[in-house]
Amino acid sequence: MHRARWRAVRIVVLDGATLNPGDLDWAPLAALGDLEVHPRTDPADVLARSREADAILVNKIALPAALLAELPKLRYVGVLATGFDRVDVTAAKARGIAVTNVPEYGTESVAQAVFALILELVCHTGRHAAQVREGRWSRSDDFCYWDEPLVELSGRTLGIVGMGAIGRAVARIGRAFGMRIAASRRGAAAPADADVDWLALDDLLAASDVVSLHVPLSAETERMIDARRLARMRSDAYLINTARGGLVDSPALARALEAGRLAGAGLDVLDCEPPPADHPLLRAPRCVVTPHVAWATTAARRRLLETVERNLRAFLEGRAENRVG
Repeated sequence: MHRARWRAVRIVVLDGATLNPGDLDWAPLAALGDLEVHPRTDPADVLARSREADAILVNKIALPAALLAELPKLRYVGVLATGFDRVDVTAAKARGIAVTNVPEYGTESVAQAVFALILELVCHTGRHAAQVREGRWSRSDDFCYWDEPLVELSGRTLGIVGMGAIGRAVARIGRAFGMRIAASRRGAAAPADADVDWLALDDLLAASDVVSLHVPLSAETERMIDARRLARMRSDAYLINTARGGLVDSPALARALEAGRLAGAGLDVLDCEPPPADHPLLRAPRCVVTPHVAWATTAARRRLLETVERNLRAFLEGRAENRVG
């Protein structure tokens, strides 16, 4: 536990381990008040650890309305992430509690992870490297071998669902691979980008060789990629999800992969994290799953922590920075 005293503001970090497992410095936050950092907090301990706090910082800890009502001293919630769906922002606002998040800190890291997943699916690099270590190449009759189709990305269509900062970064990398870019987005009319084919979601799914999801999870987007929409995709297409696991109907995706109705899926997020050992996508064929690490490069985490400090400093100085709700 890290403690420092500078002023009468009590700041409590409830789950700091993923943001800072020890390679970053809490000192800038400690300079803002009486800082108490907990690597993790069990749900049963959230109230006790938060009761005296003026400001609490959370990543995945849930802060529903009933809990906020038990914290009369609380004036600030800083979310250590972009998504803030774990906080009842409406209840917080009604109680005069400011809520901030950290937008766009991981744009380049997540876009990089998208292509790590795509390249694993089309080149099978990890699989081939493991087979070489197991001695298969040494036993080969030929100077090379492969047992899955190797796919060239150039000339293929990359469909991006959600053309925000990360979606645009993914599009930029896709263009460097020679891919055509299609995109769908909610809300206002699509901009007139000469090199983007703006399509309705169902049309994008049917037209794309690779579909990458980059929208927030909400009541509107939950399970947006369901059995019906998976059926719109071609059998040689790939689905990539580095956004939120709840965007995808997991059993439906597992069934599509098992039936060969999809060439593969690359997922950094699942609908339950950590997943149970019997989660259907952990055993689905041609499915690469990474443990929600697309955001977690050292550079991205450092940017995140710097923005967390700036957000809180702005609040203490009477300014609004990255305020939500």
